[in-house]
Formats: sequence, structure tokens, C-alpha cells
Amino acid sequence: MTTSSLSWTTPPRRIAVFRALQLGDLLCTVPALRALRQAAPTAEITLVGLPEARGFVERYSDYLDDLLIFPGMDGMPEQMPRPHELPGFYAAAQARQFDLAIQLHGTGYQVNDIVDLLGAKVVAGFEPPEWTPRGPTFLAWPDDLPEPLRYTALMAHLGIPVRSTELDFPLTLEDQRECDAMARQLNLRPADTILVHPGARLLSRRWPVDRFAAVASWLAAEGHTVAVTGSRDERSLTRQLLDRVDAPLIDLTGLTSLGGLAALLAQCRLLVCNDTGVSHVAAAVGTPSVVIASGSDVARWAPLDRDLHPVLWHDMPCRPCAFHACPTDHECARGVAVDDVLAQVRRQLERQETSHA
Repeated sequence: MTTSSLSWTTPPRRIAVFRALQLGDLLCTVPALRALRQAAPTAEITLVGLPEARGFVERYSDYLDDLLIFPGMDGMPEQMPRPHELPGFYAAAQARQFDLAIQLHGTGYQVNDIVDLLGAKVVAGFEPPEWTPRGPTFLAWPDDLPEPLRYTALMAHLGIPVRSTELDFPLTLEDQRECDAMARQLNLRPADTILVHPGARLLSRRWPVDRFAAVASWLAAEGHTVAVTGSRDERSLTRQLLDRVDAPLIDLTGLTSLGGLAALLAQCRLLVCNDTGVSHVAAAVGTPSVVIASGSDVARWAPLDRDLHPVLWHDMPCRPCAFHACPTDHECARGVAVDDVLAQVRRQLERQETSHA
């Protein structure tokens, strides 16, 4: 790999990429990981991340070779920290003798010291704009860019060509078989189905369930097949939605793996959801969506194609929100009206009908 900011007498053999975040956050780095693999096709690339990232590494085996589990630290809310495991974690990382460690986690306030301790010969990544520049392999955090473009910007800064900024989600034969079996069992025609996904990991990111129910009721009244999706942990939430709709909806709660859901989503007409991981999956498989963003930083997290994936949101001075549950009256979510969401749903459906005419 020959780059302007990275200079190698021999290609790197081992590269570490630090991003200890959840699925939606990981999906946003796919264009950067793709560019890194294209630039270093023979390197062993290890993701340093959460235990839940194992499935991500397996799915993106064209870009990643291994997972090194980060045990967490105080102040990093993605998992319960296990500080007693940190010495062993650092020892394991240093034993791998990384040629390069890339910080793809964030601004660098918390994590740059962690990445330094991985023991790589060269460290690259982001740093806060107000810090004294560390060197040519670091980029001041580009706060004005959407999330996927921050990481491709770092690749470009390092001299790594970026050929595409599109997300992708590789589907396996097992994913498709799961989807097909579920469709047969439930007598479901994916091409005629609209998915409604009311959940999100943070309560502050959830649009009110009664409003999702109102959207689902309108869709059912118009003759559309509506399926409600969610994880097993979201059963009480999806049950609330189903109980509020006086029409037969298909309940897919807990019935799909991530891959099975993605295979189903790839065939469906439309997704209506919160600004959460499933919206990034929709963008990756090219399915139109209508996204309601409660609390999040819309400029940062919205899909890049705003025409295919319109995002509705209500501005508030407290955005972006870091609370698990809103401490006030969830004004940012309640500020998005059902009629506004339905207007975008109708626009998406009408556009599909026009394109198929």
C-alpha cells in the first residue's frame, strides 16, 4: 500500500481498526473498510470492537479477517466495562504486532490513548480540531460530514483511494433460505409487503408507538400488507402496536435473524422506522424507507440518499440527545406528526407505482 500520509517499504501485514460500537455504527464504516481492503488486499485486518461485532466480521469477511474484543472502559456506554480485562486485552493486542492501527471510533477524546496502547508501529485516526496536530496520519474530526463520509475522508487523507461511498450488506444463501421459509410459513409475499419497525435501542430514539400504529392502520386500510418487525426484547413494544391496529398485521417479532431480516427487507416495498440500525440496513440493500429521527444528530446519521430515504425530524435545542430515555416530554419525537410521515409514505409508494407503470 503506497499512500501520501502512510509510507511503507513493504505492505502492511497486520492492521487493527478500532470501532467499539453497535451495528448501525459499524455499517457506516463499510465504505471505508472496503477502501482499506482494496488498498491492502493481503493484509490481515482485525476489527477491535464489541463482542456483538462477531457476526459483522463474519458477514464482511471480504473486508475483515478477525475480531479482537475490547472489554470497555468507564465513560463508554456501549457495554458494561470490564476494567480487570484491560491488561490482558492490551497484551493480546501488542502480541499481534500490528503494523497499523486506525481509530475509526470518533473524535478521539477518549479512544486515542486506547489505540496508542495497541502497540502498532503506526497509528492513524481522528483528533479533536482544537488539539495540536499529532502528525500527518491524523485528521481533525470533520464534524460537518455525514457519518459514512467521515471515515472515507480519513481514508482519503491517508492517501487510500475511495471508489464508492455506498453501503453494502452481503446476503448469504442461508439468509435467503430463512427469508423464503418464513414467507412460506406466513403466506407472505415480500414484494407486496411494507415493514414497520417501531423499536430502537435507546428509548429516546423511539417515535411514539401509537403514531406507528396510526401509520400501520392507514396502510392496512389502503389494502397494503403490513408486517411489524422487532427483536425478542421488543416484544412488549410491538405488541402495543399490534393491539392498537384494528386490522390483521403480520407479526415478525423475534422471528428473523439480522441476515433473514435483511433478505426480507431487500424484497419489500418500503420500511417505516426510527433512526436506528435497520435504517442503515435498508440503505445498504437499496429498499426505500421513511425514517423518523428522534433525538439523534440528523446531519450525521441520516442516510446519504435523502430521496430514497427521507428523514423527518423536529428541531430542539437539546439535540443531539445522549439520554437513554427523554427526561422531559420527548418533544423531538412528538413534534413529528403522523400526517407528515404518511405524506412521505404516499410519495414513496406513488413513485414506485409510476416507475412500474
